[in-house]
Amino acid sequence: MNVDRRDLLQIAGGLACAGTFTASLTAILTGDWSSGLNAQESDSAGKRRAPIRVGQIGVGHAHANKLAVYRASPDYEVVGVVESDPFLRAKAQAQAAFRDCNWMSEQQLLELADLQVVLVETQIHDSLATAARCIDAGKHIHLDKPAGASLPEFSKLLKQAERQSLLVQMGYMYRYNPAIVLMRQLLAEGALGDVFEVHAVMSKVVDAEGRDEHAEFSGGMMFELGCHLIDLVVGLLGTPGKITPYVQHASAINDKLNDNMLAVFEYPRALATVKTSAMEVDGFARRHLVICGSKGTMHIQPLDAPAARLTLSEPHGEYAKGTHELTFPNFPRYVADAADMARILRGEKSSDFSYAHDLAVQLAVLQAAQMPIT
Repeated sequence: MNVDRRDLLQIAGGLACAGTFTASLTAILTGDWSSGLNAQESDSAGKRRAPIRVGQIGVGHAHANKLAVYRASPDYEVVGVVESDPFLRAKAQAQAAFRDCNWMSEQQLLELADLQVVLVETQIHDSLATAARCIDAGKHIHLDKPAGASLPEFSKLLKQAERQSLLVQMGYMYRYNPAIVLMRQLLAEGALGDVFEVHAVMSKVVDAEGRDEHAEFSGGMMFELGCHLIDLVVGLLGTPGKITPYVQHASAINDKLNDNMLAVFEYPRALATVKTSAMEVDGFARRHLVICGSKGTMHIQPLDAPAARLTLSEPHGEYAKGTHELTFPNFPRYVADAADMARILRGEKSSDFSYAHDLAVQLAVLQAAQMPIT
């Protein structure tokens, strides 16, 4: 069955009442970004709200152009962008996301009056040090993935942020995927029964320039792409008891990128696998997440334009026993992340992802990538 707008609104209402995922679910599930999520322009008295002042440090991350989402949102005012590398800055200035931005030094940005939040979009080897300086300056941060290569440094950063009541929002791009939101809800309601199996795959063909960049870290594609999936697995099943990584360079290309990787996550009564490679033709189409329980299975594929097959052994709510083909509205990356951050910073809700969750995810990422954790 297709999930139409009426169905999605009913789902959103149920989710909100259950309180299991407190982002603006109507907008997430229906794809109506004109209301609810990123149009928080007025307060309860009808007065126009001042936008949240946001800056960005770094343009070296692959997803640095997400700044366009913040520039387009009435929730935010982008006040400055920092990039000390002349080559990276020139490259960014040629992109629409950075056109006519106010460029400045990091010190100038962090000293701006009323700056509330910083997007940390540096290259990974600089991200934790940059994020720590933002926290030290008393700023909330959006930290793009993965959370650096040092677990002790990330743990220290999270502890400092928690002491100062500062938000650390990670840039894992499937957290607000409407199919994932529905999967979480069905799991919380017991519709799928006891989970015993999870499979996740995220691959693509990486060009020569990208391979060189990803080869900087021995964790290869698990560190680069698998982290998105590990965030989901830990969110669904919790911290695993054991992770077994399988690391391989499978390509005929003579470089140092570990480009074909698998990790097995062991739980007391469940197993999960995460698979990622740099060589899969049309890999975007096969990106998927499957969860199998004693009462049902849900298979989301592809992740970036979500559709799902839900099979239940018994009826649950509006879903009859049997198989349902579910479709969802367009899912623009980072729009929901930015909107949820705005609600958190305005005190309208708490974060759905705790400091402890983010630390558990990073530990699992490093273990799955066979990287040091000390």
